[in-house]
Amino acid sequence: MADYKDIIGTAVRNNAGNLSDDQKDQIFYDSTNLDFKYRIANVTSVGAWRTAGNLNTARRAVGAAGVGSQALAISGDDDPPIVANVEQWNGGTWTEVNDVNSARKPKGVGTYTAAVAIGGSPTPTHALVENWNGTCWTETTDLNSGRRGAGAAGANYTSALFFGAPAPGPTSTLNESWNGSAWTELADLNTGRGLAAGAGIQTSAILMAGYVNPNGVTNTEIWNGTSWTEVADATNARYGHSGAGASNSDAMAVSGTIPTGQINHVELWNGTAFSETTNVSQNSYQLGGDGNTSTSIKLGGSQSNNDIAFTEEWVGAGAAIGAWATGGDLNTGRYGLAAANQAPAHPTGLAYGGARNTPSSQRAETESYNGTTWTELADLNTARQYLSGTGTSTSALAIGGDDGSSKKVLTEGWNGTSWTELSGNLNLEREGGAGIGIYTSSLFVGGQHPPGRQSKNESWNGTSWTELADINTARSFLGGAGANNTAALIFGGTEPPVSAKTEVWNGSAWTEIVDLNDSREILAGSGSSTSALAMGGASPGRTTNTEEFDNSTWTEVANLSNARGYLAGSGTNTSATLAIAGNLASGSDGVTTEEWSGSTITTKVLTD
Repeated sequence: MADYKDIIGTAVRNNAGNLSDDQKDQIFYDSTNLDFKYRIANVTSVGAWRTAGNLNTARRAVGAAGVGSQALAISGDDDPPIVANVEQWNGGTWTEVNDVNSARKPKGVGTYTAAVAIGGSPTPTHALVENWNGTCWTETTDLNSGRRGAGAAGANYTSALFFGAPAPGPTSTLNESWNGSAWTELADLNTGRGLAAGAGIQTSAILMAGYVNPNGVTNTEIWNGTSWTEVADATNARYGHSGAGASNSDAMAVSGTIPTGQINHVELWNGTAFSETTNVSQNSYQLGGDGNTSTSIKLGGSQSNNDIAFTEEWVGAGAAIGAWATGGDLNTGRYGLAAANQAPAHPTGLAYGGARNTPSSQRAETESYNGTTWTELADLNTARQYLSGTGTSTSALAIGGDDGSSKKVLTEGWNGTSWTELSGNLNLEREGGAGIGIYTSSLFVGGQHPPGRQSKNESWNGTSWTELADINTARSFLGGAGANNTAALIFGGTEPPVSAKTEVWNGSAWTEIVDLNDSREILAGSGSSTSALAMGGASPGRTTNTEEFDNSTWTEVANLSNARGYLAGSGTNTSATLAIAGNLASGSDGVTTEEWSGSTITTKVLTD
């Protein structure tokens, strides 16, 4: 944030009191209180858990690898049987991928594209180790000593640590290190145990609590690459819990069981002591978990002897948090539709066109949203899918698309009551482009035209379309945001492959800037060239992921409630965005509307 010396000579907004509008990073002068002030997005003070999609297969004693938005669920116990099933999480949905070679209850470490599944029961598979390369599992060198229920730490399939042993039964202090080709026994734990949680990497790990007897232990040890050292105890004596963390000084312990039963307690380790933080929503034990204290995931487990599929993501302290709330349903479920709304406050909107899977057809319906319900209005003149929209609820454009037989150059205008075919057509027929702007000043960017993705950029002046400078990376089914044809933002899309690229338009040229955190296509966008939301889409499975752009970086914020692609988005990113309909992971036509409340903006005094 700027200080006073940075502001001298700069036009600063003068306001009697605090601002009423949400504009992150805005500096202003409060003439009533005689203070320079600035606006920042509220952040979580302690971190928060948010519900993620359920696993396809409920299970306990499941291995996990990855972080909050990109994770693996590896094998486990489906009560019975023990399964080989592996699922991959993309931030929105769990998708089944290739099974491990041997069904068991392993530990997992690494990332969702470079992981290792270590040990696990039943005999004789408990010494087995398998590597994941993002596509398939390969059996590699066994552990020196077969074990289950041990703690683990590691960055990927070439670097890991495996320590402790099972319960009930004999505990162990055994500690083995993996270099990608062989396991080496290193210095033992000080206190043998099983069903413990580990976190960190091969040279900087932590072991938290675990089973020694039915009461469990609070004992914690840290690994410095050479030896284990006992440090401050955890608050809860627990076992069957999960762990996450980047090192031996930054970790968390999640859920598990204590003598009185299963718990949902979460503890954070700061390198010196544990402190309790926000609990997960469900009690469980023998769950899987991985990640770090900024972004992690917990998945599966057992609750009252029933295997569960429930998963939750952790958003660490310091992250901006907005919220989605469910609004009214469309009257006609559909995907590949367009939307318009640039209203700065109340979430109103217009939704039109699209397609249905059941029955299969292109749609012409137009519906208007008043913040509560959708009302059917006059149809488009030409039913079509994968069209684009710009404008407001009372003054909008329907651009391009596909009527089921061909791509269209057609532009229709909405006057608040009816649609009119305009004389100005696109210069190139396309579907799946980004529409940006208002009725009299719009862009239509990218899209698909046989034989492939386009880099075309056309500008609308209220009467006709003019070709301007192309985007840098040709793509279709991308997201877009912007107020008019002189300032715009595009992001994601299909190149192929699925893209994370972001480009900004200054009225004459496109410039590539910071990528999205998650590559995705068939997503929706809203906002301006300096403050935008990217929501939903596929990467490759349908996702709930939402990211916020602050003119320099993309930040992951609260997910949509429903994973979907080919959805429509409209509004501003801070207070009035709608995510409308789309195609769900099940393949069904969506009717759901979600309203974004935005990251809360707080005013602070500039003290420097």
